[in-house]
Amino acid sequence: MLKYVISGLFVSILALNGSISTPTWAATTPTDTASTSTSTSTEPESQTQRLVIQINKNDPELQDHVLSNIVNLQKHFGMDAIEIEVVAYGPGIWFLTDKSPHKQRIESLLLQNVVFTACGNTLDTIEAKDGKRPTLIEDVDTAQAGIARIMERQNQGWNYLSP
Repeated sequence: MLKYVISGLFVSILALNGSISTPTWAATTPTDTASTSTSTSTEPESQTQRLVIQINKNDPELQDHVLSNIVNLQKHFGMDAIEIEVVAYGPGIWFLTDKSPHKQRIESLLLQNVVFTACGNTLDTIEAKDGKRPTLIEDVDTAQAGIARIMERQNQGWNYLSP
């Protein structure tokens, strides 16, 4: 303890003399250091969260859970603090068609800036097989390859959820 007091006095004398400025450690004793510690978090609290969600199953119950999770995430982080994109491909493409049982909820989330993206390759495959392209819910985006879209988002630092 005496060593810290003497060191602090020596530094303070030099600081008064104008030779150096007083470092923060010179003004505290070893027992005070806990009260001067600061947060070590590397992420700012206001950082926008980003999540891309994969839908590749034609399972209305699973899709319902995804929509509920989106609402819960918006409540938790705040509407302006989270970006969400849902990418549907394969059998999951029916989730984003105008015949979807979730059409109204999807339309509501689209108004809240949730992005819904349909896989163009899946749409092309259905059109080639059935002779007709499925009609998507208005304002649903398309990406030529849905899984590639997910990978791009992951490369951009987005979190990934595959329910």
